[in-house]
Amino acid sequence: MSAPLEDLVKEWLRLDPNESTRKDVEHLWNNNAVGEMERRMRTRIEFGTAGLRGKMEAGWSRMNDLIVIQTSQGLCAYVLKHVENAATRGVVIGHDHRHNSERWAKLTAAAFIANNVKVYLHNGLVHTPMVPFSVKALNAACGVMITASHNPKQDNGYKVYWENAVQIIGPHDVGIAQSIMQHLEPRVHDASQVIESGLCIDCTEEMKKGYFHSLSNLRAKTLSFDGASLAFVNTSMHGVGDPFTSKAFEIAGFTPYTPVKEQQHPDPEFPTVKFPNPEEKGALDLAIATANTKGASYVLAQDPDADRFSAAENCDGKWVTFTGDQLGTLFAYHVFETYKASRKPIGKLVMVASTVSSKMIEAMAQIEGFRFVDCLTGFKFIGNTALDLVQAGYEVPFGYEEAIGYMFGSEIRDKDGVAATMVFAQLAASLRARGTTVSAHLQELYRRYGYFETSNSYFICTDPLVIENIFRKIRSSGDMGSSQGCSYPSSIGRLQIQSVVDLTEGHGYDSTNAPTYQPKLPLSLGHMIQFRASSDSDDSRIVLTIRTSGTEPKIKYYLEGSGSNRQAVHSLLGGVVDVLAEDWMNAAENGLGRP
Repeated sequence: MSAPLEDLVKEWLRLDPNESTRKDVEHLWNNNAVGEMERRMRTRIEFGTAGLRGKMEAGWSRMNDLIVIQTSQGLCAYVLKHVENAATRGVVIGHDHRHNSERWAKLTAAAFIANNVKVYLHNGLVHTPMVPFSVKALNAACGVMITASHNPKQDNGYKVYWENAVQIIGPHDVGIAQSIMQHLEPRVHDASQVIESGLCIDCTEEMKKGYFHSLSNLRAKTLSFDGASLAFVNTSMHGVGDPFTSKAFEIAGFTPYTPVKEQQHPDPEFPTVKFPNPEEKGALDLAIATANTKGASYVLAQDPDADRFSAAENCDGKWVTFTGDQLGTLFAYHVFETYKASRKPIGKLVMVASTVSSKMIEAMAQIEGFRFVDCLTGFKFIGNTALDLVQAGYEVPFGYEEAIGYMFGSEIRDKDGVAATMVFAQLAASLRARGTTVSAHLQELYRRYGYFETSNSYFICTDPLVIENIFRKIRSSGDMGSSQGCSYPSSIGRLQIQSVVDLTEGHGYDSTNAPTYQPKLPLSLGHMIQFRASSDSDDSRIVLTIRTSGTEPKIKYYLEGSGSNRQAVHSLLGGVVDVLAEDWMNAAENGLGRP
C-alpha cells in the first residue's frame, strides 16, 4: 500500500464495523503514533495457502472483524464461481476457544448467508480435524476453521479447506487473495441474525458422531492389549482437545487417562505456557510432573486445536520426548503391520511424508515392499498427494510431517492429534502386553532398518539481501553443475554430495532426474535445496534440506544422518552443522542468530 498513511487510516475508519477497533485506531491517530500506525496499516495481511494468521488488533496487517468480513466475502465469491452447486452444498465453519474465535466464525457465516449460501456452523468448540471431516461427510463446497493452532495467545487465524476437504493449494490461494481485494466493502456488519437464518444449519452432533465412528475404524483389531494395563497422563495445552481425546480413549477400550488439570480446559490466556506448542522446550513440564505424581509411564499431548500430537516415555526414571520423526516411524511401522495382517497386496500400500521429514520410512518401504512418496512441506501437499494416489488405485492409510502432524485412515486428509493419541496409546499398550516399551520397540526398528537421527534447527536473519547472498553463494561455490547454470558444492565436511534437488522457482534442478534434470516435486516460492551425501569410509549418510521460512525471518535446516553405527552418525551430524554454519552460511560474518 503506497498511499499516504492518512488515507489508509481514513479508509479503515470508513469501513470498520467494530466500534472497539475503530476507537483504537482513532486514539493512535489522534496521539500521532505514526510508527505504530505504519506497522498496522501499511501492508495488508497476506492470504496464502495457510489462510490468514496474525496478531489480533486493529489494522490492515492484523486479524480483526473487518479483515475477517472482507476475507469471507472474497472467499465466498471465489467459491461460488469455481465450485459447482456451491450455494446448496454450503460451507462448514468451526472455531476454537481463542479470543474472538466464536464471533469471527459467526461473521464468516454471515458473509456466506448474505450471498444465499448454506452454512454448516459448528455449535461450540471443535478441534480443527472436525472441519475437514465435515466438509467430506457433507460434500460441502469449502470449510473454514477459526484458529491459530499453537501460536501465542495474542494471535488468531483463518484456515481454509477446499471442496476435496484438504487445505487449499495454488492456484486457489492467489485466486482467493484477488477475490478478497474485489470485495472490500462490508456487506455484513454483525452476526446477530446468523443463528436465526434458515440457511444456518447445526449438524454438530451428527458430525461428532460420524467422526468418532471413523476413529473406531482405527481401533487395531490385530493388537491385543489390556486397556487398564498402562497409566497415561494427557495434556490439551489449554485447548479444545480434551473432550475429543477422552472419548477416543473410551472408543479404544482404555480406562480414562489422568488429565493435567491446570491445562485440561480451554483457556485463551494459556496461563501455564508461553508458547502452547508441545514441541517447545518446557511445554510438557507440567504433564511430566503430573505423570511422576501418578506413576504414569507415558505423557500424551495435543496442541490447542488438537491437530498435532506429541508423546514422552518414562525410561527408567528419565523422561524422553519422542521427536516428530520418531513418532512418524513408529506409526508407519504400526500401519504397515496392520495392513500386512489384512492380507491386502503390499504393492498397493503407500505412505506419504513431507520431503523434510525422516527418510526412515523410505528405508522401511524398500525393505518391506510398499511404496513411499514424498512431497512438499505442509498437509496441503500431503493430503492432495494422498488423494492423487488413491485416484491411481493405491491405499494411503498414513502420512506425516516432522512437525508432529499425523494423518490416519481415509476420512480426514489432514493431521489429527486425537487420532494420533489413540493410535499411540494402542501401540504402547500392545507393546506392554508383549513385555516391552515404545522406546525399546524404536530401537528394534533401528536395528532392522538402520539408525536414523535428526538435527533440525534454524539461523535467524532479518535482512532479505543477506539471505539472497547466502543462497547465491551455495549455488555457485562448487563444481556440481546444473541445467540452470549453478555450481553446487560437491562435498560437505568429509562427506561427498551424491545428489542435489533445488525446488526454488527459477532454479528448479534435480541431479538424479536425467536427461531433463527437472524436479519431480512442485517448485517453491521461497528458497529450498536438498542435498544427499555419503561417507567414503563407512555407511554413514545424510540428507540436508535448507529453506527459507514463509512466515519468519529464518533459514531453516533439516538434517538427518543414518547408518549402522549410532555413535558415528551422531558425531557426523555435529560436524555437518559446524560446516553449514561456518562455511555455507558464514554465520558470524553475516550476523546470523541461533536459537
